[in-house]
Amino acid sequence: MNLPAHKSRSTKPSRPKTALRAGRVSNARSAAPAEGKGSLLQSRIRATILKIPRGRVSTYGAVARAAGFAGAARQVVRVLRQSYGLPWQRVVGAGGRIALPGENGLEQRFRLETEGVKFNGKKVRMKEFEFKFKKSR
Repeated sequence: MNLPAHKSRSTKPSRPKTALRAGRVSNARSAAPAEGKGSLLQSRIRATILKIPRGRVSTYGAVARAAGFAGAARQVVRVLRQSYGLPWQRVVGAGGRIALPGENGLEQRFRLETEGVKFNGKKVRMKEFEFKFKKSR
């Protein structure tokens, strides 16, 4: 293919390749956690979620507080979306509501019910099934 000099192919580096992960396309650069504060936050949140026992639930906000990052409930959501192998169904919205829409919310409810968690309407009975994290000093 003979192109005139002014129409030659670009020598700019191409965009990063994407990786298909669990049905989602994600930027290959963002797949690995960044060094520093972000990776500390992510690892603490992961460790905190793993402490929630079978048949118990906790809220996004309570997980963030127990991990040492009060007010970082949205970061808990982000870690759950990016991580695999975590008991994601055990983390619910404030008041025990299932925050996931559609089939994902039904899947979460089904998984919790198989663990023995009971519901009042659309909300988990938090008085009975909420996991209280031990306070760290």
